[in-house]
Amino acid sequence: MNKSFLATVLVAIFLSSCSGGDSPQGALGVPPLQDVSLDGGFWGPKMSQWATITANDVLDKFERDGIFANFDSVAAGKRDIGFHAGPPWYDGLTYESIRGISDLLILYPDDRLEKRLDTVITHIIAAQDNEPTGYINTYTQLNCNDKRWGKNGGQLRWQHDVYNSGCLVEAGIHFYRATGKTNLLEAATKLANYMYEVMGPAPKWNVVPGHAQPEEALIKLYRLYTDEPGLASRLDIPVEAAHYKELAEFWIEQRGHYGGEEPQGRPSEMTYAQDSIPIFEQQTIEGHAVRATLLMTGLAAAAIENHDPRYIESAERLWNNMAGQKWFITGGVGAVHFDEKFGPDKYLPTDAYLETCAAVGAGFFSQRMNELTAKAFYMDEYERALYNNVLTGISFSGDNYTYQNPLNAEHHARWAWHGCPCCPPMFLKYMGAMPGYIFAANDNSLFVNLFTSSHASLHVGGKAVSVSQETGYPWDGKVRIVLHPEKAGHFDVKVRIPGWAAGKENPFGLYTSIVNGKPEIEVCGEKVPMEIEDGYAVISRKWHDGDEILLNIPMEPRFVRAHEDVKQLVGKTAIACGPIVYCIESVDNDGFDGSISQEVTLESRWREDLLGGINTVVGVKDGKDVFTAIPYYAVGNRIPGAGYTTWAMVGK
Repeated sequence: MNKSFLATVLVAIFLSSCSGGDSPQGALGVPPLQDVSLDGGFWGPKMSQWATITANDVLDKFERDGIFANFDSVAAGKRDIGFHAGPPWYDGLTYESIRGISDLLILYPDDRLEKRLDTVITHIIAAQDNEPTGYINTYTQLNCNDKRWGKNGGQLRWQHDVYNSGCLVEAGIHFYRATGKTNLLEAATKLANYMYEVMGPAPKWNVVPGHAQPEEALIKLYRLYTDEPGLASRLDIPVEAAHYKELAEFWIEQRGHYGGEEPQGRPSEMTYAQDSIPIFEQQTIEGHAVRATLLMTGLAAAAIENHDPRYIESAERLWNNMAGQKWFITGGVGAVHFDEKFGPDKYLPTDAYLETCAAVGAGFFSQRMNELTAKAFYMDEYERALYNNVLTGISFSGDNYTYQNPLNAEHHARWAWHGCPCCPPMFLKYMGAMPGYIFAANDNSLFVNLFTSSHASLHVGGKAVSVSQETGYPWDGKVRIVLHPEKAGHFDVKVRIPGWAAGKENPFGLYTSIVNGKPEIEVCGEKVPMEIEDGYAVISRKWHDGDEILLNIPMEPRFVRAHEDVKQLVGKTAIACGPIVYCIESVDNDGFDGSISQEVTLESRWREDLLGGINTVVGVKDGKDVFTAIPYYAVGNRIPGAGYTTWAMVGK
């Protein structure tokens, strides 16, 4: 047994003792990734590919772009040389890649890949070691060293000093959890200590992240050291867990409070960076969609820890606005190309911007809200983003990506790399974390949030329970759940019933659809009535080893319509089946005129020969096939840039 594997085992043993019901004050606890496995099904082969091909592809391209040169120049003491490889946020993208790949290493151990991360980390630490304070942001150091943190006339919106720092903190946490190694965590903590030293209420500097993300990162650092009080003794630097939570709350609460003269004052980044008004006064989610959704993710994460009513109410209000007014059918957000921002309420054009990263942020925000409230509709929307806007962000080959994801397009191709390749690292973060969200637990309930063939170990009310799933979801709606409690005991099992399967396409009526079938549940061979609470079917009983739940979700294709106030979608319809949104791609539909007759019926057909095996949805009229629709995530994998239609006009 090598040292890395032993460290991973020790971390997993400790974290499993804190999973499930030990989350702060009754919030949902999600199991550590060490306690989860994927067993084939829809996600297993994809995750395995991303852990090998995609992870290495991203590292190859960042290294080719010169990330090592940036860190090495700083390590050599170079400053203000007027050259930096890549945009200012390249440090952060490198750290985000480390975070996502670290999670994948837990699920798919790979010594070679871990050594690649070790090499990258060596360069990062060498650069940080050249600064006694622990400050590191290679763009600022190499181009405008006197403007750190956006001071002295700098621009934090562009420099990304705090954003990159937050990404380093997350990378340190996730790499430690994957490997047991503390070197990157120590570098991250040293930087967090320095930020706490210089940022905060006067006489400290009034600095908040120009690009949100560090808020959640510092909350996670606080949680790590709170859960593992002995960890600090392994580091050669001081650790004050409460400081990290305090700094995250300062960043959240100080938005909209700016001005004054330097060094304490700062210019506002205004609505673009969620800094025009205090967050507790904000009524609608606004500005740059990635920054906004990551800030709200941090807000929800902080609310889980502090239970401050202002945080909880603001997180709920802003999520409701996003999901009820600005959420696209594929789970994308951010309608407007200019400033990559949210549009007005119910502005949902078919050619919207819909950055992959923004869907990632919206999904993370939704998952945190589920963790905070234990309400299932948040995971409905997490899942919407997962299977659609996020999943389309990568090609079937695992090495081409998307940035924008319009719903209707005449030509929309993936790219091998981009001048701003932010989406591949964010994709890796989302997918690397996803298996940890399949199940959750609190004091007396086990939650089944996502459906995929898998195993997990959790604690429900302090009692160890392992649980497994077998399913062909999302192609098949049959889910078999088997429980293995360490000892027989009474607790609730709460199984999410997707809103679309219960006649509620969107929790606020932004979209509507009709499904004829109804979900059904059997327990140990007997059909039981559906008792729904907050979107979950609740099964309360004494559970024994091997007890089985069978869930059957109607998996029939359906037409989806938008609310009549969405002017851009009046007279249009979309197609969905299960959690997947479909589109009509030109490859299969030569001559399709962009309209669907009202007389068309929909049939789901499995195609083993198409795109690795998918369910298609075929439109049938007068006994003839008139179009074939494929999952939205699959567009552009046969003919690059092929046109497609997600929202079609309803014809006669």
